[in-house]
Amino acid sequence: MPIQGLEVLQSSASLRGQNTGLRVLAKVSKYIDTSTCIGCKACEVACQEWNDLPVVPTQQVGTYQTLPTLQADFWNLIRFNEQEFEGGLAWLMRKDQCMHCADPGCLAACPAPGAIVQYANGIVDVNAENCIGCGLCETGCPFDVPRFSAKTGKMSKCTLCVDRVDSGLEPACIKACPTGCLHFGTKEDMVELGHARVKQLQANGFANAMLYDPPGVGGTGVVTVLAHGDKPELYGLPKDPRVPLSVTFSKRILKPLGIFAIGATLVGLFTHYVRTGPKKPHDDNPPRTGG
Repeated sequence: MPIQGLEVLQSSASLRGQNTGLRVLAKVSKYIDTSTCIGCKACEVACQEWNDLPVVPTQQVGTYQTLPTLQADFWNLIRFNEQEFEGGLAWLMRKDQCMHCADPGCLAACPAPGAIVQYANGIVDVNAENCIGCGLCETGCPFDVPRFSAKTGKMSKCTLCVDRVDSGLEPACIKACPTGCLHFGTKEDMVELGHARVKQLQANGFANAMLYDPPGVGGTGVVTVLAHGDKPELYGLPKDPRVPLSVTFSKRILKPLGIFAIGATLVGLFTHYVRTGPKKPHDDNPPRTGG
């Protein structure tokens, strides 16, 4: 549920997803350097333990990856992708999780008031008490992150350890990382750190290195350094993620039109009542007089 004391910037089912008018705090961000990840999975374990998530049996599918994809009880997954380059084989590993978009498609698609909230610091959270389990948040997410739990009937995803962040701590996965490929701080600082690392990679022969912070979703609260930035799909990332047009059309056009139509109908009924008064039944069989 939402963290008490944290200001909510916007929540699901609000008209046009407008903000609440609260002051905007400094945006926080997680930095991931895929070029220094060793695939140790310490972050996976830390995520499970801190969030008190149940044990999810490993699925062996011919790779070192723990599971084929994220699950309702598994919010942080190290993806392994073996690729052949001119210099030989390389493992492209990436920490897969909620990207905490500045313009979250999950929030835009959610019809339940307050089920998904975005705090003023940019973190996108799920309020299970308000979630109706419709799954529409999945359709709005260009990163395929939210998952439905058949056990609880609710949706779930990474919360960026919002409870820890609210107490001045870094997310559990970052605390557990042994190589320093994960960092946490303000969005401005993490972007600066990312660009510095990209320059290092480019100087070391990775000409296409880039910082993945896609503008199509307003930027993300998880910025990622990719050594092969010209092919983000090799890391399981879309090249140009955007909130689906069907979601934005429904939120920004159909919903306001529906509210306007309901309002117009009520005004019309009231106007008719004022002009003509209540409708009286016709007496088709008047009483007979004597004679």
